[in-house]
Amino acid sequence: MAVRENGTDMLRVICMALMNAIPTAVTVFGATYATAAGYGIGLTTTNYLWISVSGNIVAVILIPFVGNLTDKIGRRPVMIVGCLGSGILAFPYLYFVSQGNLMMAFLFAILMWGVVYQGYNAVFPSFYQELFPTKTRVSAFAVSQNIGTLITAFLPTIYAAIVGPTPGACVVDKKFAPDVVVNGQTCRALADSIESSVIWTVGGITFGLAIIAAISAFSARETFRIHLNDLGNKNAVPIPREEYERIRSTGVDVPV
Repeated sequence: MAVRENGTDMLRVICMALMNAIPTAVTVFGATYATAAGYGIGLTTTNYLWISVSGNIVAVILIPFVGNLTDKIGRRPVMIVGCLGSGILAFPYLYFVSQGNLMMAFLFAILMWGVVYQGYNAVFPSFYQELFPTKTRVSAFAVSQNIGTLITAFLPTIYAAIVGPTPGACVVDKKFAPDVVVNGQTCRALADSIESSVIWTVGGITFGLAIIAAISAFSARETFRIHLNDLGNKNAVPIPREEYERIRSTGVDVPV
């Protein structure tokens, strides 16, 4: 029933859920790229752990404010900005990781994931469910959101296959050996060639998925002034702004 009655919106949610590529790029592939000896970057796992910790702290602080903003200007514009903004920041983030610049990598990771990404992350739990009527809401939301997330779960494996680390001979005693020669090239030269591929390949895929998510959000119905009883109704009429503001300020959904 959910697919038959809400298939189009389920497809939108699947596409928007591809935004999980952002935390994947930062905390999964990004961490591996920065700390694995085979990539020759040389950042430590201890230092890199603070990116995940700090990003989550910033997100917890920002989410209520972003949620309140969407109640004022709508779900779609905030989500679109969050998608495109965090997607484009993948390029400078990966660049500074490739340079081994911990402070700048930290800064752009927090900006990309902890701040701008919250334009999506703070909105999707309400926006997705508001697209569906009560009778199919749970199944339609859960199935489509998890399909999108499942797709992004394969990204680290795909990235490793496309832009994998240097050959095993470049790692000696769990440390990168830059002067070792493999197939006529030093391991340092091989690592340098991989760095540019990571920035443009991983960054390009991340930004591409963010564009897909933003287009899907743009094509969806706005839901922030739709009455609870009308959610999922494609022909629902938004509540007049004055009435909406009164309900928000009083918490009472009847005339006073």
